[in-house]
Amino acid sequence: MRHRVAGRILGRDSGHRKALFRNLIRELYIHERIVTTEAKARAIRADAEKLITKAKRGLAEGGNRVHAQRQVVAYLNDKGVATKLFNELAPRYQNRNGGYTRIIKLGKRQGDAADMAIIELVEAAE
Repeated sequence: MRHRVAGRILGRDSGHRKALFRNLIRELYIHERIVTTEAKARAIRADAEKLITKAKRGLAEGGNRVHAQRQVVAYLNDKGVATKLFNELAPRYQNRNGGYTRIIKLGKRQGDAADMAIIELVEAAE
């Protein structure tokens, strides 16, 4: 039974899954659009949006940027991407309350018929 079991396993052990999610989120922030399977896109969406929210709170009035940036670096293992998140992405979404990503379904992959999708960062509403 799967009662009260949260998250997607994706056929991986916990360490592999954690590394996969971190790498996908890091690439999403670098390229702002990635093509992956629909299941992986749905799995990383919540974590990707939570990191943007964490960066926004760090930049907000009375927020602690140093603490927030250290938490983001601890998750992503990449100072350059964390800097981009705080300097470019978080200010872009300052007036937006969530919904920073969009998932677009592409159909089946040729080789194994996996459902493919694009996950991308939405443009900021002015």
